[in-house]
Amino acid sequence: MKKNVLIIGAGGVGQVVAHKCAQHNDVLGDIHIASRTFAKCEAIIQSVHEKKSLKTAGKLVAHALDALNVEKTAELIRATNSQIVINVGSAFLNMSILTACIRTGAAYIDTAIHEDPLKICETPPWYGNYEWKRREECAKAGVTAVLGAGFDPGVVNAYAALARDEHFDRIDSIDIIDVNAGDHGRYFATNFDPEINFREFTGQVWSWQKGKWTSNKMFEVRKDWDLPVVGTRTTYMTGHDEIHSLSQNLGVPDIRFWMGFGERYITVFTVLKNLGLLSEQPIRTAEGQEVVPLKVVKAVLPDPSSLAPDYTGKTCIGDLVKGVKNGKPREVFIYNVSDHAEAYGEVGSQAISYTAGVPPVAAALLIAEGTWDVGRMANVEELPPQPFLGLLGRMGLPSRIKDEAGDRPLTFDTDGGGVAAKVAVRRAAAG
Repeated sequence: MKKNVLIIGAGGVGQVVAHKCAQHNDVLGDIHIASRTFAKCEAIIQSVHEKKSLKTAGKLVAHALDALNVEKTAELIRATNSQIVINVGSAFLNMSILTACIRTGAAYIDTAIHEDPLKICETPPWYGNYEWKRREECAKAGVTAVLGAGFDPGVVNAYAALARDEHFDRIDSIDIIDVNAGDHGRYFATNFDPEINFREFTGQVWSWQKGKWTSNKMFEVRKDWDLPVVGTRTTYMTGHDEIHSLSQNLGVPDIRFWMGFGERYITVFTVLKNLGLLSEQPIRTAEGQEVVPLKVVKAVLPDPSSLAPDYTGKTCIGDLVKGVKNGKPREVFIYNVSDHAEAYGEVGSQAISYTAGVPPVAAALLIAEGTWDVGRMANVEELPPQPFLGLLGRMGLPSRIKDEAGDRPLTFDTDGGGVAAKVAVRRAAAG
């Protein structure tokens, strides 16, 4: 049984994680929040107290930390007796925080692939460039490291694993669809860190098609989907984290990621990119000052966490899976719909942050009680999906399934998924 959680990162997702950990502190124990900006940690703690999120009386403490400093991060893990670290900071921090966890024996959870600040859209699979190189270290140290445990990546990986385990004999394609049908009322803003957001789209769009990597340009491939609740929405094929693990772990020939974009986003993005303002490479101004254009753009855009109070509408994120079951073609859509206003009412963040922040806490709970404490590195699809998805449903992210039998809630046995889950647990533990 692992207890005491260190949350690294104090943005909108960090706020959700803190609230959800507080709601389950009877299991998770002490909660510590760390960021370079101490005031952000304090603001989150104030929010947790204001909304009375703590289930039982317990520690909720703020810390200032530069998580690029491995020694300082390891010191904080030891000083707080944290046995679980949830990394919801910048994707630039993954390797430093993972190293600190390996040194201290703490379990590690993140929500995105590591990135080098000076590189974008590296050679796929991206996990192979950084995280997967540390697999042997994690296994040798007996450290559980769960990669990409947000929504996408994360929950969508679990949807794919569930489709494999229960709904198909053979999967031919997985289309992951992410649509935000909400409105924040600003002329232009990104729903999470602008720097990370733009970096996803300024390079090549990598998809997995016909069993190999395929490259396209951003906004080159468009598709309209008729989705539950949010209706018909325009999406564009783009690269995304989960493709890089699902393509290697599931043996599915076609895996694509589709994200919804409005015309204004595309216009602003295109202008910024064509002007060179989305470059991650440093330049020197006429006054001799070195700046990174992308960081300047980030500095002038609204803080994503500031969007939450005025956000309305819903998100729809899911996996459209096609294949064969009992010799017959089959199509299944497994998905979640979340409401921005409801998320703000509960935890003070919008639904994009909510969908990203609830899953790593569910992962922490599964590690705490042992189901996912596998003592090695694993992507979400390598772990039993039933207990994860069942727990998420009770924590505010219920899933639904749409197939030939109709559209209905996705439910699980009270024991966390029944026989299939127990088999998956044994498989995960065996590696």
